[in-house]
Amino acid sequence: MRVINVAAAQMGPVQRADSREVVVKRMLALMDEAKAKGADLIVYPELALTTFFPRWYMEDQAEVDGWFEREMPNAAVQPLFDRARQHQMAMSCGYAELTPDGHHYNTAILTDRNSNIVGKYRKVHLPGHVEYDPTRSHQHLEKRYFEPGDLGFPVWRNLGGIIGMAVCNDRRWPETYRVMGLQGVEMVVLGYNTPSVNSQKNMEGPEQRLFHNRLSVQSGAYQNSCWVIAVAKAGVEDGHPLIGGSLIVNPDGEIVAEAKTESDELLVAPCDLDATKFGKETIFDFARHRRIEHYGLITSRTGAIPPE
Repeated sequence: MRVINVAAAQMGPVQRADSREVVVKRMLALMDEAKAKGADLIVYPELALTTFFPRWYMEDQAEVDGWFEREMPNAAVQPLFDRARQHQMAMSCGYAELTPDGHHYNTAILTDRNSNIVGKYRKVHLPGHVEYDPTRSHQHLEKRYFEPGDLGFPVWRNLGGIIGMAVCNDRRWPETYRVMGLQGVEMVVLGYNTPSVNSQKNMEGPEQRLFHNRLSVQSGAYQNSCWVIAVAKAGVEDGHPLIGGSLIVNPDGEIVAEAKTESDELLVAPCDLDATKFGKETIFDFARHRRIEHYGLITSRTGAIPPE
């Protein structure tokens, strides 16, 4: 058995006025709780350090850039890295990244037990829109503030296993898991900030949003025989509700732990990486069963084109 004790560190709302330091104190409390429960790896949500700022339309680039981290770690988050090193705990955390050459990404990092950054992922599947849309119940301007990730879907050896990352909307796309699955991924960690109501379909509320969250994560885990750790930032941020529903899913697609609140809440579960082997050697033995000669459309076409 190769067991990683994983802590899914769901976070309640982060208000617009909350400083990075205030948020990091909450994250440290979750990390200390995870240590007390024997965690080897703690996973924080997408944009863990700030509110979900793409809900606001901003034209001042300086205001936009204020939500981004120019280096990682920086002074505000260094205590998180120091505590993780003290606890000998690996960590994954999402944040808005502003690169030295001026690029903006929705990013997640992965560290080892000594707080060395061993992996970086930049969100590929950006949802939403670019300009203010008065027909929506709320704005979702990720396409305005972020560029699509340029790193693909890499995986890394860490904690004795093969770990990959994704961010929010990526979890809905089967290609996300499959590209990592083709690299032997054994665990995918991801964070999300998902509004409780679809901005273009108001009748789609929290229950259906949570259903789609489970469906996406469970299918990705099962079809690639890997663990998936999906962690929310939840609750009402400045009047805008986000779903919770953080969950840990095993390689059979079964939920082994799920959050019950929309607040700071820790889920801890032992994840045996060897449990991925059966699926990878039977139903989803890619080397034996995949027929890539029939999959060309997946990489040659974006939009659907119906037959004549």
